[in-house]
Amino acid sequence: MSSLLNKITGGRSNLAIELLYGKKPGTLEQQKHRYIDLVQKYHRAYPSDGEIELFSTPGRTEVGGNHTDHNGGRVLAAALDLDIIAAVARNAEQIIRVKSEKFPSVEINTAELEAVPEEQFTTAALVRGVCARLDQLGYRIGGFDAFTTSNVPVGAGLSSSAAFEVLIVTILNHLYNDGGIDDLEIAKISQYAENVYFGKPSGLMDQITCALGGLITIDFQDFDQPIVQKVSFDFETQAYSVVIVDTGGDHADLTEDYSAVQSEMKSIARTMGGEVLSEFSKDKLIANLPSIRGQVSDRAILRAIHFYDDDQRVVDQVIALEQGDFKEFLKLVNESGDSSWRLAQNIYTCRDVHDQRLGVALALSEIILIDEGAWRVHGGGFAGTIQAFVQDDLVEEYISGMESVFGPGSCHRALIRPIGTTRVDQLIR
Repeated sequence: MSSLLNKITGGRSNLAIELLYGKKPGTLEQQKHRYIDLVQKYHRAYPSDGEIELFSTPGRTEVGGNHTDHNGGRVLAAALDLDIIAAVARNAEQIIRVKSEKFPSVEINTAELEAVPEEQFTTAALVRGVCARLDQLGYRIGGFDAFTTSNVPVGAGLSSSAAFEVLIVTILNHLYNDGGIDDLEIAKISQYAENVYFGKPSGLMDQITCALGGLITIDFQDFDQPIVQKVSFDFETQAYSVVIVDTGGDHADLTEDYSAVQSEMKSIARTMGGEVLSEFSKDKLIANLPSIRGQVSDRAILRAIHFYDDDQRVVDQVIALEQGDFKEFLKLVNESGDSSWRLAQNIYTCRDVHDQRLGVALALSEIILIDEGAWRVHGGGFAGTIQAFVQDDLVEEYISGMESVFGPGSCHRALIRPIGTTRVDQLIR
């Protein structure tokens, strides 16, 4: 324990912490204290355990491509400096124990890998599902004791569940598989646990971004083999922060709204003889509109137009970033947000037109930021969060204005993190 704490407190950890969390004033000491506190809590939870390893998995934010992935389109996403960290030690048993500050403890016997119906929608289901998939694929699994802590807000659209799944795969990868499982495989194993054991039919964007880190673009035209590319751009050079604003609202009653976006887009594809919109061009949609309009709803047509525009917008965003044109990138972010509002129509549910908190947050963002920055709906929409790119010298004013309306703690400031899930103590040289 003392040698690990010395590595954290000493200067040897500085570069690793700056890589994971940036160079903002106060960040270095804050994160050192966070890891020291983690190690101490681990030892209180497991006083007799041996050598500890440290792990970190980031949350993620969607930057471009709103409701495009499920129809074989492209997205732009980024890992954040908000993360789940874990202190872990291998044990000689077949038991995985995970304790946390905020959530119930989990204990899974790795010899018992059948899905347990009563565990659905619980953390235990994610751990068991990860182990089951690793075992099915021929990887080794075994026991470990872990203590975790997280600053990824739950329910704020930053993929706290995907980060946890990826974290568990990463731990088992290093403890039992010599780190040999690649990042895309880690993401797929995590998605399996969420889909099959947890019971949530999520796509793969969240897990890929948490695993790979950085700013990435993903093309889902082949759902089994998505094309993933890193985007070369350093956001810290721009003096902008990502701010996620949680407007509140209950997601539990929105499944129908989320499903309708996907199914309506696919209904357009079916009228053209396919399954998803990426099989066809926008020009083909427009050419077939006279006959299509009698078969599907007008809203479905508007949502299909949004798909094509936002899918191309991802390509344009990547070009703007790689050419260093940050102003053009911000313009495209705002265009994406406007398209989501007008065409995808996922700012509020039509079943409750009086609750338009996302619209209020977007309008207030435009008033505060004017032409300095960008703002858009974040994730599925209808309730929940918006995303803003805010100049660092306006962050305090922006957060103050948003929290005056949506409450203290509703804003989460973050930076884009260049690396994904990782074993932290290996980064400390």
